[in-house]
Amino acid sequence: MFEALRIIWDNSGFAALTWQHCIMIIIACILIYLAGWRKFEPILLLPIAFGILLANLPLANLMLAPSFPDDTGGLLYYLHLGITKGIYPSLIFLGIGVITDFGPLIARPSALFLGAAAQLGIVVSFVLAVICGFTDAQSASIAMIGGTNGHIAVYLTSLLDPELIPPVAVTAYFYMSLIHLIQPPFMRLITTEKERNAEMPQLRHVSKLEKICFPILITILCVLLLPASAPLIGMLMLGNLLKESGLIKSLSDTSQSSLINIVTIFLGLTAGATANSENFLSPQTLMIIALGLIAFIFSTIGGVLFGKLMCLVTKGKINPLIGSAGVAYFPIAANISQTEGQKANPSNSLLMHAIGPNAAGVIGSIIVSGILFSLFGR
Repeated sequence: MFEALRIIWDNSGFAALTWQHCIMIIIACILIYLAGWRKFEPILLLPIAFGILLANLPLANLMLAPSFPDDTGGLLYYLHLGITKGIYPSLIFLGIGVITDFGPLIARPSALFLGAAAQLGIVVSFVLAVICGFTDAQSASIAMIGGTNGHIAVYLTSLLDPELIPPVAVTAYFYMSLIHLIQPPFMRLITTEKERNAEMPQLRHVSKLEKICFPILITILCVLLLPASAPLIGMLMLGNLLKESGLIKSLSDTSQSSLINIVTIFLGLTAGATANSENFLSPQTLMIIALGLIAFIFSTIGGVLFGKLMCLVTKGKINPLIGSAGVAYFPIAANISQTEGQKANPSNSLLMHAIGPNAAGVIGSIIVSGILFSLFGR
């Protein structure tokens, strides 16, 4: 009997448990707490946290690659191919395209400048990553965290340096879940009370023809200019065309609900599952976490500073708070601009004005990812 118990113990995960596994399990439990009880973007954080938990339970072998052609790998190994092959991020952008309203951007094209200015975090973090000793390809992957859209960061990293997917994915999605805490202090710090109180005039009406033509034209221009952007921009604009055309309601409904939720679960779970103790607990990961935070902060600062410039040029007709929505986290960043605007002036309504820069930020981040891949891709 004792021999049987010894064999069971020797073959159990408890016997193989190390202090590194324990640390990662604790980290996973903390993230589960933040997602489940503190409501920090649970749709992203909860699958990631559970993926980290599964990856760090010894001998489960869920991420085990097959050792020979006829061998069977772990479940999460096969699901993870959706990340390494760029499938999950592209499908998620199909759903994002359905929920994105480009009307405010079409009505005020100058919002493109706010979306461009909010890419400042990408530039700053790229330079700092190079200074810290990362290669150009690694620096580009890390810098993409500044786009404040984990899907784009994961997609670019899968192309440039797949080994960085664990820290880049966890860092990007973790900061996305904390965007409600990161952005507002800097938005208030940079702007004056008078600027935050500024009320904006109503946007012009955008015709259905304009909304239908927009995704087609953007797809043609972006893909011809940067072919590497085709998977993300193509799926984004296809989703938007499904919505704006109104011809296939069942497809648009599926894309923005069932499909995007299923893919988000798989993406989060498998991204988290790459964060095992062997490749995650390192000084490199700590640097990526720090650089990711810097990227998030400077993206917010860049958008708000350009918003202040537009406010000055238009003599107060632009509220600088909408500049923070120039990041690519749609539509959460626009909601934050609306919330901060109403705190300063309860009668202020900035949501539709902020949607424009927010949509521009999505397009801008995809374009930047295409530029980085063109420069540093293998």
